[in-house]
Amino acid sequence: MNEQRLAINGGPKALSRWPVRRLFTTQEKTAAAALFDRSLATGDAFGYDGPDEEAYCKEFARFLGGGYADAVNSGTSAVYVALRALELEPFGEVICPPITDPGGVMPVPLCNLIPIPADSALDSYNAGPDQIEARITRHTRAIIVAHIAGIPAEIGPIMEVAKARDLPVIEDCAQAHGARYKGRHVGTWGTLGAFSTMSGKHHATAAQGGVVFTRDEALYWMVRRYSDRGKPFNLPATAGNVVCSLNFNLNDLAACVGRAQLKRLPKIIAARQKIATLLARECRRLATVRLMPAPRHAKPSPWFLFCRLQLDRLSCDKATFVKAVAAEGIPVSPSYFHLFTEHPWYKNRAVFGTSGYPWTCPMYKGNADKLYLTPNIRATDARHFALSFHENLTPTHVRRIVAGLRKVEKAYLK
Repeated sequence: MNEQRLAINGGPKALSRWPVRRLFTTQEKTAAAALFDRSLATGDAFGYDGPDEEAYCKEFARFLGGGYADAVNSGTSAVYVALRALELEPFGEVICPPITDPGGVMPVPLCNLIPIPADSALDSYNAGPDQIEARITRHTRAIIVAHIAGIPAEIGPIMEVAKARDLPVIEDCAQAHGARYKGRHVGTWGTLGAFSTMSGKHHATAAQGGVVFTRDEALYWMVRRYSDRGKPFNLPATAGNVVCSLNFNLNDLAACVGRAQLKRLPKIIAARQKIATLLARECRRLATVRLMPAPRHAKPSPWFLFCRLQLDRLSCDKATFVKAVAAEGIPVSPSYFHLFTEHPWYKNRAVFGTSGYPWTCPMYKGNADKLYLTPNIRATDARHFALSFHENLTPTHVRRIVAGLRKVEKAYLK
């Protein structure tokens, strides 16, 4: 029948129109307009470190259960500032996630530190405690852990590994706002948490932004100094600029949008979790597609979804299957293989001109030429694809997604 003909072959799509997300509402517009109204009434331009940014930071810290937050201008800046705040001696090693946005790793060599890739845990895109421990050497200075797609890494056991070696941990929570491990928010387990608040994430401070979080007050003041050109926060003003850094500040306009977004964040997270749960249940009726499960003790806050494909039951390869699913109107990608060691900047050591720094510095005593094998993440990505979604999908959309998957599966099932 025509309705069973694949869209890629000219049949009707399972989902004729993907619904728009509509992240921003009149609440954000009203907040921004109020800021402009105050500026017009007083004649004073709004800037940064004002009442809205201060309030957003306090509200963000409260959302995580208490602590200290500093808003910055991107998630990349959040990782960079977190690293600088630790004041690690240069030319040491930092263990990094196997899969992350380039901005989650590039701050490492920019701080004259050596990024070392950990492999992922089995059937995961996140590094596991065993894989991290396997990369620790006498040169290791810190660990960065990413919670990819909103699925928490095994942060409890990872922290045990780190504490045994007295190593600080930065949690990259760019994709995991509100995710929990053993009931506790990710971003609060490590020494520092780094968040992205760009407009594609769970909540946003307008177009771009980020947050650095810590429960250590002394470390918080270090964060403040490194996010704003070394200003002497919590020190006498006469101290001058006490460390050398750049201006990574957010601003009051972005923060007032973020405040409105933060009020809606719990509902956004709950809606995403509900949709993911429904989709996982519906996929159990399929023969070859399952959603990636979370680790024990983890409660994801899904940003997108990983789908596991049972290739041995199909007559096609993964790329063909995913291409057919995409033609059905479902936003999927065949791979999420963003291993930073595969990128030209890493392979060519293209950080500081042609010097090869920091790898080539005589002060680095590790093995600059070592090849780090990552078989787990390669195997994981070989049998998974990524499915985009958002909190405004309805059960009808979920059913149409599963109908599209079933339609493609039926066409290629052995």
